[in-house]
Amino acid sequence: MKYVLFLCTPVGGEEPGPAEIAGDPRFASYVRKVRGRDVVRGGAWLRPGADATTVRVSGDEVLLSDGPFAATEEYIAGFDVIEVADLDEAIALASRHPAALAGGSVEVRPVWE
Repeated sequence: MKYVLFLCTPVGGEEPGPAEIAGDPRFASYVRKVRGRDVVRGGAWLRPGADATTVRVSGDEVLLSDGPFAATEEYIAGFDVIEVADLDEAIALASRHPAALAGGSVEVRPVWE
């Protein structure tokens, strides 16, 4: 079964870029232990929410606003697409992700197939 792990970071928290992530031993350990199991099917680390553009449509008008779609205490900083046996295994992987261990959270959501 496929799941998306939304990697959430506290607003105002650390916003590491690819170079910082590559040099972080927590991420290196996660990659070795979890991604090395061949369950990750894709994913990306996203730029900060301040770089987002939100698109809404009202009738024929396209409305744009800067920033994330909602004001929250956390924002989605990245995602992994995984394929595992069941929700229990997805939760086990999410609980080892550095985003969850560093004060953020990981939302586990099943993919429609």
